[in-house]
Amino acid sequence: MDYILNLVLLIGGFFLLVKGADLFVDGSSSVAKIFKIPSVIIGLTIVSIGTSLPEAAVSITSSLQGSYDLSIANVIGSNIFNLLVVVGSSALICPFVVDKMIMKRDFPICIGITVLLAIMLRDNILSRGESGVLFAIFIAYIIILVMSALKNPLAADEDDKPMSVPKSLLFILLGGAGIILGGTFTVDSAKFFASAFGMSEMLIGLTVVAVGTSLPELVTSIVAAKKGESEIALGNVVGSCIFNIMFILGMSGLVHPLNCGIEALIDAVILIVINILMYIVCITGKKINRPEGLVCVVIYVIYVAYTVLRAFEMLPF
Repeated sequence: MDYILNLVLLIGGFFLLVKGADLFVDGSSSVAKIFKIPSVIIGLTIVSIGTSLPEAAVSITSSLQGSYDLSIANVIGSNIFNLLVVVGSSALICPFVVDKMIMKRDFPICIGITVLLAIMLRDNILSRGESGVLFAIFIAYIIILVMSALKNPLAADEDDKPMSVPKSLLFILLGGAGIILGGTFTVDSAKFFASAFGMSEMLIGLTVVAVGTSLPELVTSIVAAKKGESEIALGNVVGSCIFNIMFILGMSGLVHPLNCGIEALIDAVILIVINILMYIVCITGKKINRPEGLVCVVIYVIYVAYTVLRAFEMLPF
C-alpha cells in the first residue's frame, strides 16, 4: 500500500511541479505585461527561470530536509538529461541549425559554470560562500541578458494580451502552491523509494527525479521541433543548464551548505565532458542532425546504466 501511495505522490508531484510552473509563468508574464515590461525581457527572465522551477522546488526542498545528495544530483542529472535527451529528441524529430549567439555567449558560459561547480565540489561540499558566488554570477548573467535584449529589442506581439490583474494574481498563487506541494511530494516519495529499494538518494536524483523535473524543457522542445522550430531546443536547454547551476544550487546552498560524496564530483566531470562534446558537435557542424541526436540519446542510456551499476557497487568508480 505504501508503494502505491508513494508512486501516486511521485507522479502527482511531477504533475504539480510542471503545471504549477506553467501557471506561475503565465501569471508572472501577464503582470509584467500590465506594467509594460518588454516581452523579450519577460522571456529572458520569468519564462527562462520558470522552466527551471521544478528543479528549484525539489533541490531547495531537499536542502531544507537535509537530503543534500538529492539536491545536487537533481541539478546535475537534469542538465545531463537536457543536453542529451532533450536536444537529442528534438534533433531526431527535426534536425536544426545552431544559433550563433548561443555558441558565442551562452554555451561557453554553460561550460565555464559547470567547471566552476566541479572545482567547488572537490572537497565534497558546496558551502554557503561558494553558493553565494554562484548566485552572484546568476544575477550578473541576468543583467547581461537584459542589457543585450534592450540593445536589440524584439517587436511586441499585439495579439498577446495580458490577463486581468485578479486572474494574473490567482495564477501566481495557484502556481506557487503547486510548485511547493509538488516539490514536497516529489522529495518525500523519492526518499521513500530510495530507502525501500536500497538505492541512494544520489541515484534517484540523477535518474527518476531529474527526468521528472526536466519535463517542462522536454515538452517545450518537442513541441517546438514538431512546429519546425527545433532550434529553440538548444537555447532552452543551455539557458536551463545555466540557471540550474547558478540559481538553483546557489539558492539551495545558501539555505544550507550541501554535503556530498565523491559521486557528485564524478558526475560533475561527466557533465563537463558532455558539455564540451556537445559544443564541439555544434561548432564544427553548425547543426545537429538525426544521427547525432540518436547518439545523444544512446549516450544517456549508457550513462543511466553506469549510475545504476555504480550505485549497487558493481563498478569501482
